Amino acid sequence: MGYTEEIYERVVAKNPNEPEFHQAVKEVLDSLKDVIDANEAAYRKVSLLERMVEPERIISFKVPWVDDNGNVQVNKGYRVQFNSAIGPYKGGLRFHPSVNQSILKFLGFEQIFKNSLTGLPIGGGKGGSDFDPKGKSDREVMAFCQSFMTELFKYIGADEDVPAGDIGVGGREIGFLYGQYKRITGLYEGVLTGKGLTWGGSLVRTQATGYGLVYIVNEMLAAVNDSLEGKTAVVTGSGNVAIYAVEKATQLGAKVVAMCDSNGYIYDENGINLDAVKEIKEVKRGRISEYVDYVPTAVYTAGKGIWNINCDLFLPCATQNELDLDGAKVLVANGCKLVAEGANMPTTREATEYLKENGVLFMPGKAANAGGVATSALEMSQNSQRLSWTFEEVDAKLLQIMKDIYAKTADAAKRYGHEGDFVAGANIAGFEKVAEAMMAQGIV
Repeated sequence: MGYTEEIYERVVAKNPNEPEFHQAVKEVLDSLKDVIDANEAAYRKVSLLERMVEPERIISFKVPWVDDNGNVQVNKGYRVQFNSAIGPYKGGLRFHPSVNQSILKFLGFEQIFKNSLTGLPIGGGKGGSDFDPKGKSDREVMAFCQSFMTELFKYIGADEDVPAGDIGVGGREIGFLYGQYKRITGLYEGVLTGKGLTWGGSLVRTQATGYGLVYIVNEMLAAVNDSLEGKTAVVTGSGNVAIYAVEKATQLGAKVVAMCDSNGYIYDENGINLDAVKEIKEVKRGRISEYVDYVPTAVYTAGKGIWNINCDLFLPCATQNELDLDGAKVLVANGCKLVAEGANMPTTREATEYLKENGVLFMPGKAANAGGVATSALEMSQNSQRLSWTFEEVDAKLLQIMKDIYAKTADAAKRYGHEGDFVAGANIAGFEKVAEAMMAQGIV
């Protein structure tokens, strides 16, 4: 049995009932097999993989708060500080009923390699709570966020751990969290990213993940002498990532014809009216089904199945494991040319393999959606220097980072005999930097 297989078995045995974490570890270790085998003696000597798959720290805590009816509610909060070999922990906070330790370990493990790919000095972490902000009043969200930060503040800091937003944690939540951190500590520092522009936030941060996704798609197409011009695209989700992926794809000449949320999907053959989607999702916090009230010629379909719509490009930007093998088969049958992940591992392992085997260009989330965390790191830099860069300056830096990520990913895949396999390339490129740092720093 090889080193990677041993480590995977160890992870499963030591972390039972954590299927999402198992999935993330297996996907990474399988694609790293060649580089691990080539350096097995050196890596075994320092138990590199054993240390890499074990979080440096997991914090879990209760979050009591009072709702608008005067009732005391109790949620569970977490922070997984996974790896700090190349910088302070960096990764989002997710507020969603599905949040548990397995999901956060999966996301935190992925974050290690994603953050490494950006070329910026940030380690991997993730956190959140099973609290659901949907349907809650602003006062209830504030009460929860203040209670959550009252415990979390002990473990974070500008040079220690810098959380950001994720599902369920947008500008409102970041504001309440930061206000409480500042109130408790008396520090005005870059401890959270995704802040408002008037109090330390960065231009382009809102757009960054969606824009970055499209920038790397453009690089993938350019490498095969193609472009976004005239392409038909389907973007799943209708949150922040999806909205700004649609915006940038449209600016670069593609026509996005479908979006969705957890209830169903819309199809607009004339191209998505993004102003309508922004009104529904960013202002009214409504459901995507309301789109037909703005565009009566559009079609809304309840339930899953957005992959049935013909497209050249499929950009999953919703949540993990949303595109399964059956969906991948439909995409291939309909002639889809490219899939790039805007969310964290939205494509199942079986679907990913099927797409690659059938000639579909596939870019994993750790490379394709790294623009968000990259711009968060740029926000950290601005905070540390007490500077504020223009939209054009940050966007240019983001574009260059995504071009560099594509180049690193393509090069790593080619070096190990997997040319065109961007899953292997992203994992190898991200791993090499972290492994070198861990080995240089000793057994810590």
